[in-house]
Amino acid sequence: MLGKAIAFAPSTDLERSRTFYEGVLGLHVVEMTPFALVLDDIRVTKVDTLTPQPFTILGWPVDDIDQAVATLTARGVTFRRYEGMGQTESGIWTAPSGARIAWFPDPDDNTLSLTQFQPS
Repeated sequence: MLGKAIAFAPSTDLERSRTFYEGVLGLHVVEMTPFALVLDDIRVTKVDTLTPQPFTILGWPVDDIDQAVATLTARGVTFRRYEGMGQTESGIWTAPSGARIAWFPDPDDNTLSLTQFQPS
């Protein structure tokens, strides 16, 4: 009945978001309108005001989190550190399941993440 889900993220400045999502993260832009930046599987929606939430709103699985963090860091992304989490120097946390996770903000301070899951 339902097909593939589409994620939504809010933004107060779609041009700034396009620079980040396309230029920094390397995502493909499908369409840009005055109302939204449409990427593959993500719609960055224009909002007048925004209060970023304290939780992850978008995340991507990666095969090699160390490489992904290094690549994004080289592109100017700053990874978040959370007190008491025991993250590595590059900001990667290992969950009890063995998954390795790193968090970073988009230009609107939405929290995004990368996760390297343990093989099953």
